[in-house]
Amino acid sequence: MPIEPGVVEVEFIGIGVGRGIAIGPVAWMSPPPPEPSTATSGRGPELELERAEAAAAEVARELRSRAAAVEGTASEVLEAQALMLEDPAVHGSIAEHVGRGATAERAVFEAFAGYRELLTGMGGYLAERAADLADVAHRVIAELSGAAAPGIPDPGHPFVLVAHDLAPADTATLDLDRVLAVVTLEGGPTSHTAILAREKSLVAIVGADASGLVEGETVIVDAGHGRIVRAPTADEIAAAVARQEELAAEAAAPIAPGRLADGTPVPLLANLGDPAGAEEAVRLGAEGVGLFRTEFLFLGSESAPSGAVQQEAYERLLAAFPERKVVVRVLDAGADKPLAFLGGQHEENPALGVRGIRALRRTEPVLREQLDALAVAASRTNARLEVMAPMIATVEEAAWFAGIVHATGIPVAGVMVEVPAAALLADRVLAVVDFASIGTNDLTQYTMAADRVLGEVAELQDPWHPAVLGLVAAVGEAGAALGKPVGICGEAAADPLLAVVLVGLGATSLSMSPSALAGVRARLLRYSAVQARSIAEAALGADGAVSARSAAEAAAAAFD
Repeated sequence: MPIEPGVVEVEFIGIGVGRGIAIGPVAWMSPPPPEPSTATSGRGPELELERAEAAAAEVARELRSRAAAVEGTASEVLEAQALMLEDPAVHGSIAEHVGRGATAERAVFEAFAGYRELLTGMGGYLAERAADLADVAHRVIAELSGAAAPGIPDPGHPFVLVAHDLAPADTATLDLDRVLAVVTLEGGPTSHTAILAREKSLVAIVGADASGLVEGETVIVDAGHGRIVRAPTADEIAAAVARQEELAAEAAAPIAPGRLADGTPVPLLANLGDPAGAEEAVRLGAEGVGLFRTEFLFLGSESAPSGAVQQEAYERLLAAFPERKVVVRVLDAGADKPLAFLGGQHEENPALGVRGIRALRRTEPVLREQLDALAVAASRTNARLEVMAPMIATVEEAAWFAGIVHATGIPVAGVMVEVPAAALLADRVLAVVDFASIGTNDLTQYTMAADRVLGEVAELQDPWHPAVLGLVAAVGEAGAALGKPVGICGEAAADPLLAVVLVGLGATSLSMSPSALAGVRARLLRYSAVQARSIAEAALGADGAVSARSAAEAAAAAFD
């Protein structure tokens, strides 16, 4: 569909997920059902409550059916949505509204709206989950009214899917032969759309101000630069096709250990959310695991999983990486990912509250049981287990954690550097632990005072910012001086050029979504250690994130 120049925007900017690029016609997501009427039905509260509960049960069944058809994070997310529909508090709220004369449809709408408002106000991870609640409510209302549930369009040809937000139930089951790319107007880098898009190697841009896109018009979705180009010229299409071919060549290149051009080793590791992703990570060339998130075992539970349940999951993971390093992050939960058995209370600003190591210190038996399960799993495999603690801010916290880990019999204990205080005291923190792993997502959030899921400050949530790079450099220098490894496990490592910069700043390993391994491997091979340091220094000398990237690109071009 032609766009008249000078009349409408020809480019939209958002947050790119990965580096992919796609070309195709726009197809908008079908809208959710309309807001239910406030009128009463005359059926009586008992019948209305029965209708609501039956619809909720049917939607939960459908979500679980979808969960059974997929694996990994997608399955977990769908199961979590099903659990929302079985929450006694939700059913109590629906019953309360029905008792006031609301129809089943209206009662569901009001109950979920109340919880969405609560989660949105809490910010952070929980604000991202508000969109999941909205999708659940829409599905139940559609079931009650006999309407089609919100879903993926079917224009009869491959397309670029555009939506206000994409529900987990839809993202998890996308047909990648038809959906060329996804663009959402809402969401941030930690939304379920972004998480699942990374896992599925899907070209995606989230949080884009792209409401002006027209059904059927051809666009280029360039995730690497976070932009959507309307009415692309022949030259722009040719450049996009060339970029697709370049990415395909990278993916098809022989898999080898990560290294720089001069042979300096840079192990390339995988970020994983459960053992189901291990096989794919190995296939894509992961040399081990740099971040294994253990929350999948705990979230949605009223009590901590038993040691036996944990041990079985850890053993499955470790068995997939014989004689390779597997770094496991102990439970990272608290106010932003509340768990009843941790005893957390509502906090006005959960990102700055009792989370990570702070929550675990208040419930030490939970941590000890997890470490015991990890130690037993490690004894039954020959993977090289290492464990690390999240949200470390003080030397005392680091020393406390290392002491407990070593007493359990696990020889290697490290910390995540996500809080600027830990980076500023990196020499002292690293003196009491065996390694550090920099979580660039949270380090950027706390350095820039910019909520990592708030679209209004997305331009500040950029790991290219020299303030963030300076903290990475401080940790790298401390690691080199003490002979301690310094890894990167944030998604910054998935950006090939930024990966070179991070190595130049002292990172000794990089961990990322497995789909990003090929691109990073190829880019590292283009530069020596001396050249990587020169590129990093160019980025450090800039005044902002955009100029830092430009400076790094210019410095890299001089060596290409």
